[in-house]
Amino acid sequence: MLLNSTITPLCSVHCRIPDLPNVFTKALPYSTTLTATGKGSFTSRTLIKVSSSSENQAAVFDVASQPHDEGAAEEVVRRFYDGINRRDLASVEPLIAEKCVYEDLIFPRPFVGREEILGFFKSFIDSISKDLQFVIDDISAEDSSAVGVTWHLEWKGKAFPFSKGCSFYRLQMVDGKSYGRDVVEPAIKPGKAALGAIRAVTWVLQQFPQLADQL
Repeated sequence: MLLNSTITPLCSVHCRIPDLPNVFTKALPYSTTLTATGKGSFTSRTLIKVSSSSENQAAVFDVASQPHDEGAAEEVVRRFYDGINRRDLASVEPLIAEKCVYEDLIFPRPFVGREEILGFFKSFIDSISKDLQFVIDDISAEDSSAVGVTWHLEWKGKAFPFSKGCSFYRLQMVDGKSYGRDVVEPAIKPGKAALGAIRAVTWVLQQFPQLADQL
């Protein structure tokens, strides 16, 4: 399965986080297009495009053989976040295609290929504390053609400032491999500066843990 996803920057000054803009609104965080052959079932080469805009990022993942059921897209998303939360890139790697394209719109160019994408995720993981975790607030699974997700970040169980996000995955049955993107590109592309901002906030919380009580 190829998962194309547009992600929003985590805690940037603009407050839009990786996975998740406002579903059903202009600030739609993740707009996903799932490509599959056959009617009603997804093949091992299903293409899922996720567009997220909370300060917008776009990503593409290729997932190897997903279950042929309506919950396949939901499961991919859950597995991805679980791997990132555990800082386990080994579990994330199988979700990314060899020739996958990951577009993070806070960066000037997309990350192309599994190796480059994993390098980006490694930089992301190395930039934040393990105490900072993605938490899925709600995820839809009833519709086989669309999946909506709302999430936020938590620091040691407490909500992290400016970290709420929402993603919408739209699945579409098509022939071949293609995907569409529905994301509003930010005028400013802070790039690694966004990771620096996250690192700075987590460092402050590590030095002054009592501040976490004020979150």
